[in-house]
Amino acid sequence: MPLALVLRDMLRYCDTAREARAILNSRTVHVDGRAITDPKFSIGVMDVLSVKGTKEQFRVVVDTLGRLHLVPIDEAQAEWKLCRIEDKTTQRAGKSQLNLHDGRNLLLPKDEYATGTTLKLALPQQKVLANYPLEPGAIALLIGGQHVGEIAHVERVERTRNPRANVVHFREGFSTDVTKVFVIGRETPEIAIPQTPAIEVKA
Repeated sequence: MPLALVLRDMLRYCDTAREARAILNSRTVHVDGRAITDPKFSIGVMDVLSVKGTKEQFRVVVDTLGRLHLVPIDEAQAEWKLCRIEDKTTQRAGKSQLNLHDGRNLLLPKDEYATGTTLKLALPQQKVLANYPLEPGAIALLIGGQHVGEIAHVERVERTRNPRANVVHFREGFSTDVTKVFVIGRETPEIAIPQTPAIEVKA
């Protein structure tokens, strides 16, 4: 969802695209700890939106209808973000480059985390505060498929030997491919899940 539309249609901070651009040019709107001035900048799952003028913060999550929501959070929660490791490569001197779900790359001194692991990153420094592996017992948010928006507990991960994605089985009695699974904690969720009513953002 373009940031200008979020300000105008979801948060209703303005009435026109021109007014939205003026707000962004004031550098008071931050995404993941960085001031954003591009009205076409898109926000997605787990992004943290902070509006300095109103002292409001939101985390972008998905609900059971597959819609994106802006869930209000406090200042402490706005200081970090959850990112899922999509892929990784080994660089020179044994360093590990992690490719995260939001498009950013993270270079670490060594290979510590498996693909599918969720990292809790400080904003905007990107320091790893904690990690939540995709393993039995993990709590996950389903971000796609028939069970989108639901919270489930990982029972096991079925590794496939073909081009198909790995399959995650849950204690709740269903399974889905790994691309739809976003680990959000170990024993308890690290983030708030949207409740109705909430601020809706059309995906």
